[in-house]
Amino acid sequence: MQKYPVRTSHRVRLTLPQLLETCRTIFGTAEVRDGDVVATFGALARLATRPDGKELRVDVTMDPKVPLDIAAETVRRYNHFLETATGYTAKERARRLRKAGAASA
Repeated sequence: MQKYPVRTSHRVRLTLPQLLETCRTIFGTAEVRDGDVVATFGALARLATRPDGKELRVDVTMDPKVPLDIAAETVRRYNHFLETATGYTAKERARRLRKAGAASA
């Protein structure tokens, strides 16, 4: 399970209905189960996400047995999902996670 910080301007959209719509747009299908938005796509055997205060909580189960082209498309869509939901690019997310890790060490 990973928690991602959400840009202040995107926090208003950090709701289950909005996450459901974002997942449906990016991954094709999604549903709400036990308070999580759950989606599957390509190498994502299961993606479960929910708002967690000022952060986005994401739990991912991957399928390593998919072809390389499907895995690449899955990574592209997953990054697009995170950027849409958090407001941070992959580079910005990585930088923030490194800072958070250094601060807690």
